[in-house]
Formats: sequence, structure tokens, C-alpha cells
Amino acid sequence: MKYDVIVVGGGSAGAIVAARLTEDHSKSVLLIEAGPDYPDFDTMPNSLKDGYAQNDTPVDHNWQFWGQATDSSKLMMVPRGKVTGGSGAINGQIFLRGVPEDYDLWADQGNFEWNFNRLIPYFRMIESDQDFPDKEYHSSSGKTVVRRYSPDEIRPDQEAFKEACLAAGFPFCPDHNAPDASGVGPVPINNLDGVRLSTALDYLNPARHRINLTVRPDCLTRRILFDGTHAVGLEVESDGEIFQVYGKKIILSAGVIGSPHLLLLSGIGPKTQLEEKNIAIVNDLSGVGQNLGDHPMVPILWDTLPDFNLDPVAPRVQMMHRWTASESKHRNDLVIYMQSYATHRTSPSNEQLEPVGIRMFASVHYGLGRGYLRLASSDPHDHPILNYRYFSHPEDMRRIREGVRIAVGLGKQESFQGIINSRIDPTDDQLSDDHKLNQYIKKVVTTGQHSSGTCKMGPISDRDSVVDQYGKVHGVENLRIIDASIMPHCIRANTEATTRMIAERICQFLLDGSTK
Repeated sequence: MKYDVIVVGGGSAGAIVAARLTEDHSKSVLLIEAGPDYPDFDTMPNSLKDGYAQNDTPVDHNWQFWGQATDSSKLMMVPRGKVTGGSGAINGQIFLRGVPEDYDLWADQGNFEWNFNRLIPYFRMIESDQDFPDKEYHSSSGKTVVRRYSPDEIRPDQEAFKEACLAAGFPFCPDHNAPDASGVGPVPINNLDGVRLSTALDYLNPARHRINLTVRPDCLTRRILFDGTHAVGLEVESDGEIFQVYGKKIILSAGVIGSPHLLLLSGIGPKTQLEEKNIAIVNDLSGVGQNLGDHPMVPILWDTLPDFNLDPVAPRVQMMHRWTASESKHRNDLVIYMQSYATHRTSPSNEQLEPVGIRMFASVHYGLGRGYLRLASSDPHDHPILNYRYFSHPEDMRRIREGVRIAVGLGKQESFQGIINSRIDPTDDQLSDDHKLNQYIKKVVTTGQHSSGTCKMGPISDRDSVVDQYGKVHGVENLRIIDASIMPHCIRANTEATTRMIAERICQFLLDGSTK
């Protein structure tokens, strides 16, 4: 059978793509997912359903990629979802939009369809906001329930964090998704009654009854099949068997790591890299795997007083603070997340279960440095090489130092008396000068799990771009990418909401027939 559309990856974007395109009952859609699928909510593992579960996502649901953070750090684990729902099925559920300037910058780079005013309808389309319904920039009728923790749900340390920010002179922010938002306030979350609302639940499950939708889990896509420069199908592996499937259109929604990896394995990417791995070249496209962005996060750790309750099953992050770094041209480029339960890290992928106290994570949300993804080998089972090159731009290091020092100062505010015993990391000595603080930051920094940009969207005149603004891969036919990899830069926010918006936006192009 030849399908009208084959979608690779059933994650935050792919589940939406499959659900939306099957609204046209004349089109047959095959959704291929490398991980397992749980069409029945009752049989879904608790680690996926429980939005407050921490550090127990089994390897069956997590690709567990490894990446280099800085030139002086150990390898860090980079979690990515390997299950229908994708990374949105294992994430922290912060449903935050970028600032309007993010999307206007996309438009300024030759993607005129993507300025913020054009995107507001699609952000409204994906959400059912319980706290700010039916505003100009909010909706209460979308697929995904979005809410904020109510005052009676806020933990004492989270309330102390809010009060510390206010005492330090920062404003209160009731809605971080308002276009002009800044300051400290409750995080918007796609979690209802403790359940993590991935796209597997709110998009894919309601569409499963459609006879034109076929979902095939536990299938690894090995490479794209081409007739010349026309994508015609896929080579897929399932339970040790390799077979081919064919489609009129191929859509990659395999994610910021999976989509560029698949392009490279299929002969689309930098010529020298493909020749080095003896991969036949379909299109010499230098931008594939470049432009890797993320939000580097640096922990500030305190132990708590003996009588302070640390609850491992309660929400960990309820409040966040966004502000603009001193002398910065980029609004809301620094963020601090308050985390209510902290343990000592024993390795880049592991934490002891015994609690230590609380911590804040300082993060640069508008980084100027970029990393890269490269092939380790031509074997599709071998994970690609990831080098994030955090703080390769000196301005990123200057700003994260400011973020760390602001967080340290917040911990000294009166509101934390009765909670904090002492600061563990960084030490006073590490804070004593910039050089020592730089060393601490480069050693302990970890991923914000907001990787993006490895198949950059832009006009073909942009040598770093991989797809046009409709998701079509440059230089080949019948092949698109719809996921976080096409972001021209990492937005100043967690990436889940924007990834869903991207899926809705490009699906509307396809359903309208406005681009072929």
C-alpha cells in the first residue's frame, strides 16, 4: 500500500500532524513511532501519566542521548521522548510561549509567515487556558488544557521565592504567556489533576477511530528512500525485520535530534561529512545539524532546615522569574526556575534519591552561541554526536554569571528564613571572582531540555537553512520537516508550546493547499 502521507515520529509535533491531516478523510496517513504506543489511558505507565514523576522515566520511553555541554564538562544525558507523545510525554509540562520578538526575528530572517501577529491564532488554537480564557491572545477552546498553580497549591519555598523576587524589586507576573510579560509568577502548565497532557492524549487519541489513520509503534526509521531527488518512502526496522513503506509525501517529525540525524543517514547534509561516512549524497545541504540551540541551566543548591518538609511526589517547579540582563539588547533573556526538591547529582544522568534541599536553576534564554549535531557512523542505531558549545559566546557567560549571582542573592532574602539552612553550591570562594565562577558554571551546567534549530527554517539564500518557511526541505521533493528542529533560534521559553504551534501552522498550510 502507498500512503498519501507518512509521518515519522509521533511526538509533540508528529501526533498533531497525524491527527490534523486525517481530518481530510480522503487522505491516508501512516504514523511511524520508534517507541511504544499506549492507546488506552488505563494501560499507560504511571511514569507517563504522572506529571510529577521525577527521574524514573524508563529507557523504553527515553532515547537517552548524550551531549557535550562545554569543553570542561563531562558528557550529560539529553532526555528525549521515545513514545507516542514524544518529549512532551516525559517533560516538566511548562507550557510557555516565546516573547513576540522571537517570532518577529524569524520573520526578519526571510520567514514572513511567522511573525508574532500571524501566529497568535495558532497559539490560541492549541490551548484551553483555564485562568485567562478568551482574551485577544488566549483561548479556552483549544485541545490542550493550560493552567497555573493556584495560591492554595503553592509550596512554601515557591512562595518564598516569589516574595524574594518582589523584595529584590522585580515585578509580579500573573501570566507569563502575555506578550509583554516579565517578572516572577506561576508557571503555565499543561497538567490537569496531576496528569501530563501530551499530544498522545489530547490530539492523537481522539483521532484513533479514523480509518485513514494507521499508527505503527516500535518501528525505527533507518533512512529516507529517494528516486533521484524525490522522496518516495522509508526504510524501516521493526523487531529485527527491515522493510520499505511508500508515500506521496514524507514528513519528518522525529525531533531536533532525530530529524537531522535521519537526513544525514539518507544523504542530505554537508558533503564532507557524508563522504567521510561513505553515504551516497542526495543533496549537499550544509546547514543540516548546525545551529543547535538550547537553554543552558546552572544549579544553585541549598540544604534546608531539618523540620522543612521535602515532598518527592509534589510539583517541583511552580514559580519562575524572567528578566532582562544588564546591558542586554534581548528582553527576558535570563530566567530562574525555583525547584522544591533537590538531590546531589552523582553523575550527569543520575541523582541520589535522598533529598538535600531546594535549588534554583539560572538559565540563559537567548543564547548567542550555537552547537552542532554530527554523525557518529552510518549505522542508524548509533546516536549522533551532540556538542552544545554552551558559553562559546562570551556574552552568554557574562549573562549566566549575572543569573547565578541574582539567584544567590534571592536565597539571602528574609522570605527564605525558616526554610534554608545554608548554601551548598556554588561556594563563597567560587563566587569570589569571575574566573572561579566561570569554572563552576562550565563544570556543572546541564541541558534545559529545549534543544532546537538543527534544521533551520529560512530561504534557500541562507546557507545555514535546511527548510523553507513551509517546512519543505531545500533541494528535494515530497519531503518536509515539522518539529522543533526548524526553529531559526531557540525561543525565550520552554519549547513544547511553540513546537505544537509549528505543527498547527504548517498543517494549516497543507490543509488549505496554500503550498504544495
